Amino acid sequence: MTLAIRPLDVIAVVIYLLAMIAIGIRSARRTHAAENYFVGRRNFPGWVVALSMLGTIISSTTFLALPAAAYVLDWRQLTVNLVVPFIAVIAVVIFIPFFRRGGLTSAFEYLGDRFGVVARTYGMLSFVFLQLIRVAQVLFLVSLPLQFLTGAPLGWVIVGAGIFVALYTVAGGMETVVWAGAVQAIIMLVGGALCLGFVVLQLPGGFAQVIAVGQEHNKFSLGALEWNVHQRTFWTVLILGIINWLNIYSGEQTLVQRYVSASSLREARKATLLFSGIAVPMWTTFFFIGTALFVFFKVRPDAYAATLQPDQVLPYFVLKHIPAGLAGVVIAAVIAAAMSSLDSGVNSIATVVVIDLLKPHLARGRSDAFYLRAARHVTAAAIGLMTAGAYTFSQIEKESMNDVSLIVFSVLGGAITGVYMLGFFTRRVDGFAVNVALACAVALNLYLGLGVMKVLPEAWRIGVHSYWVGAVVNGVFMAIAYGISLVRRAPPRDLSGLTVWTPDRRSAPR
Repeated sequence: MTLAIRPLDVIAVVIYLLAMIAIGIRSARRTHAAENYFVGRRNFPGWVVALSMLGTIISSTTFLALPAAAYVLDWRQLTVNLVVPFIAVIAVVIFIPFFRRGGLTSAFEYLGDRFGVVARTYGMLSFVFLQLIRVAQVLFLVSLPLQFLTGAPLGWVIVGAGIFVALYTVAGGMETVVWAGAVQAIIMLVGGALCLGFVVLQLPGGFAQVIAVGQEHNKFSLGALEWNVHQRTFWTVLILGIINWLNIYSGEQTLVQRYVSASSLREARKATLLFSGIAVPMWTTFFFIGTALFVFFKVRPDAYAATLQPDQVLPYFVLKHIPAGLAGVVIAAVIAAAMSSLDSGVNSIATVVVIDLLKPHLARGRSDAFYLRAARHVTAAAIGLMTAGAYTFSQIEKESMNDVSLIVFSVLGGAITGVYMLGFFTRRVDGFAVNVALACAVALNLYLGLGVMKVLPEAWRIGVHSYWVGAVVNGVFMAIAYGISLVRRAPPRDLSGLTVWTPDRRSAPR
């Protein structure tokens, strides 16, 4: 079914797209050095960085997949994000000063300093792999409403959206990402408010009806409180959230780039706290939108809506039940939610490939202009892989893309969270212990992953839910690495500035 877009909607979307291209062109004229491409000029105010963080994390996964998760299930997947304020405090006290103290550009430079080249390369490759999957998911999601609008085959819509990302991201680098992300975050807030308002206003009983019908169908549940490794209980999702957000705040390149792009340590901390204070209410709002949509189509049955995938329900509602012009603003918000994640995602991939692979190993001692060209080539290649991945996601069966995102992180995230935690919080664990433990963790991860995908015979599998894979892998990794450090004394070395117990007094964080 094609829902023809109205002229006012076209105007709203085109104005937004032209604004993003203008930001990219302006930033390209100001980006002449490789470091500026990766971190801007390290002079962004905290509020801009906070909005850019929001724009990056609050992607089309939030705008489309969170309502879909609430629509098809309940609120249990919100539990993943309820830990954010607590992890943000740890980031403010520990993680941000670490990265700003050394003037680092890549999150994985720290791993190299702490544990050596194996840990740094493992972290970099894990990040690139997961980030490619993430941006592919985001591109797939944003293509759904665009397909409704145009009636074009989904594959062509995906390719067109990928080309647009390339137009304004490849040229401008991090300065484009930060300023565009801030603008996109504001548009997303407006779009989310419009969606919620129009769903509730078109229900006979309004807000109270959403609450009543939602409670009747148990749509506000955060999951069973029992301890069960075979089910998506509250505790299962909470532990996944702790591991996920520890990883994001301690070593996710897209956030680390924002830590170091802020004008000062104070501004970086302000940005992180402001982001966490806005993000949790925003995630909750989008879950509420999903529940409201469930109630809306219960009260006002729609035969076509019943045939849609959960991720398509919100775009369908927007184009059918929101007035012209305002629907265009919401569509622009969906595009903004995607673009802010896509541009920062591919920029961060370019950053780690150049900083952690080309500069130290494959292309040492080249000119700054060479590394800038290489970064733009890597960005273009990442966009190509992202587009292919998005098409792949369009072909698979799924409950919702939010569920897919959580499974991907748990199963494919590896032991990177554990590596950072041992680096920050222990003195005795060294590179040798980490390397041995990583080999064991990779083998265990492969075994559990094959079990979750049902490649292994049933008798060979361990019956844990896919959400538990990351917790098991990180736990085993840390136990092995720390155990080795207890039986093998590490050679003495200076760890100044590399652990929370050994701060470098000579280099205060900036």
